[in-house]
Amino acid sequence: MTEQSSWMAKRLADAAELQDFLRTAGTLTLADRRTLVQQALVLIEQNYVHLPLKVAMHAVNPVQRLRLLGLRLSRQTETSMDPEWRFHAELASIFHSIRDLHTNYLLPVPFSGKIAYLPFQIEEYYAGEERRYLVTRVVAGHGTPPFGPGVEVTHWNGVPIDRAVDVNAARFAGSNPAASHSRGLQSLTIRPLRTHVPPDEEWVVLTYVDSSGITQELRAKWRITENLPPFVNADELTTAAMAQGLDLGTDEIGRAVKMLYVPQAVTTLETADVAELTTAPAAPGADVPTSMPGVFRARSVVTPSGTFGHLRVFTFNVNDPDGFVAEFVRLAELLPQNGLILDVRGNGGGHIFASEFLLQTLTPNVITPEPAQFITTPLNGRICAQHEQNPTGQIDLGPWCPSMRQALETGSVYSGGFSITPADGANAIGQRYHGPVVLITDARCYSATDIFSAGFQDHKIGPVIGVDDNTGAGGANVWTHELLKLLLELPEPAAGSPYLPLPGQASMRVAIRRTVRVQDLAGTPVEDLGVVPDHRHRMTRADLLQDNADLLRLAGRLLAELPVRRLDVELGGTTGELQLVLRTSLLDRADVYLDGRPRLTVDLTQDELTVDVPGLAAAGVIRVEGFHEGRLVAARTLTT
Repeated sequence: MTEQSSWMAKRLADAAELQDFLRTAGTLTLADRRTLVQQALVLIEQNYVHLPLKVAMHAVNPVQRLRLLGLRLSRQTETSMDPEWRFHAELASIFHSIRDLHTNYLLPVPFSGKIAYLPFQIEEYYAGEERRYLVTRVVAGHGTPPFGPGVEVTHWNGVPIDRAVDVNAARFAGSNPAASHSRGLQSLTIRPLRTHVPPDEEWVVLTYVDSSGITQELRAKWRITENLPPFVNADELTTAAMAQGLDLGTDEIGRAVKMLYVPQAVTTLETADVAELTTAPAAPGADVPTSMPGVFRARSVVTPSGTFGHLRVFTFNVNDPDGFVAEFVRLAELLPQNGLILDVRGNGGGHIFASEFLLQTLTPNVITPEPAQFITTPLNGRICAQHEQNPTGQIDLGPWCPSMRQALETGSVYSGGFSITPADGANAIGQRYHGPVVLITDARCYSATDIFSAGFQDHKIGPVIGVDDNTGAGGANVWTHELLKLLLELPEPAAGSPYLPLPGQASMRVAIRRTVRVQDLAGTPVEDLGVVPDHRHRMTRADLLQDNADLLRLAGRLLAELPVRRLDVELGGTTGELQLVLRTSLLDRADVYLDGRPRLTVDLTQDELTVDVPGLAAAGVIRVEGFHEGRLVAARTLTT
């Protein structure tokens, strides 16, 4: 056993039972509770960008609920106040009612940093039109035959499992039916206590059918352990924190799943120190080692339609978006070039720059990052004005300031829309993969992953396959309470800041800027609507037990129907002006630009062609655009 595996095993062995853990809770005073409710009111009433949308779409009134909770607290005393678990449940319920996974009440110690889990994972599949549920993973040392992967679950505490999932879904914050159902299923067996109140039951009784067709029962206790830490500190004034687009619950669960079921993929740092990364193309069926195992998995997969690349992106929650894109490009270039299956299922988002920087590598077209808007409240106006000139060097809110000031006269609900992601960064390196690409999504794709999926579809990069009816529909940039507090303290403290320190290491997050789509769907909000796939795939039993066999079969079939283009560009020549060597496939024309200025148009009469380009001896950025029947279909960018 490796040192890391031993450490992980000890952490799980030290997990506490739920009843023992709850004895350590209950330290908030009445004043602490009043502070939390008052600060929640500030965020929801004065910062929350989706409040008008949520009131209209879901008929909720979180502001009034918070006021009523505050009134009840004003009538209580230290001796008569409700048990702490009831306070946490009520405040969490108010946040959950708006169905926004960006906007959360984050529980204080001892809940923060902990997860509650049952020692198995359940996933769903379809048999015809009937939805069924399988155990797909069991924590090492907890599976006793006949219980194990492959057994079919029929009841949960005596309730038919499909009904139990829907009942559980009603408690959580999915913004559409697909997202609610998906999170209802996920939270049956694993819950981050930072974003979820603890389970009501101390144990569950699972009814299942074993491999012999015999109905069995299993009693499993909830256990509590420390989760793995995130890579990004969202409370610090950094570019990564300011550009957060993250479903914290899904991100917490993603780290917990690695710890429980794939400890070999656990890294404590964003990048792992890999001594020798291969430079050889992936063999059929083989994985490509990565320096970011917590972020990527790359492999070559064999399907009935051919051998293609499969690149899983588990998260965009990184500090270095340029390093993220560089590793993605390195992996993609080692995979088969005749087609790429890009899989973002279960990706809760992260750094918005990383998600939108990635799009350029898959298309010759210029990427238009999604614009973002504030809701035009006086408090948001103060925050923008304090950072209009980017005094800290971390955030420039200047573009939003004129429209925020005009809102008093115009009555506009939202500010002007400007992209969070810098457009030059979103187009800095250009297309790097020239084969066809399909994208696989699910209802747990959220926030920056919603933004990525929308951009993929809006820029017509390739077909989108959804294993659910739409993505999670989180269209916003999210800031923490601590970050908002810092923004009114830097570079100099503002008078009369409404933000107060939160007790007990509690925290809150709020969707601060909403994002809207571009191109054909320009102006359409991502929130609540999400991305509807071009092809709907219902997961099968073979998908769950045979490594996505049917899903990859569909993806391979779609890739095989698309053209495989090639545009390789090398510098040639040894004296005088340099030349370009073009190696192409399924292109009939190439245009050459140097530092943005057109230099040459050439007809591609053969697959390899060497051309003289006027002025190419000078250093600069070369962009070659490849066309087929007058349509831009490939591009390559390099620097001399």
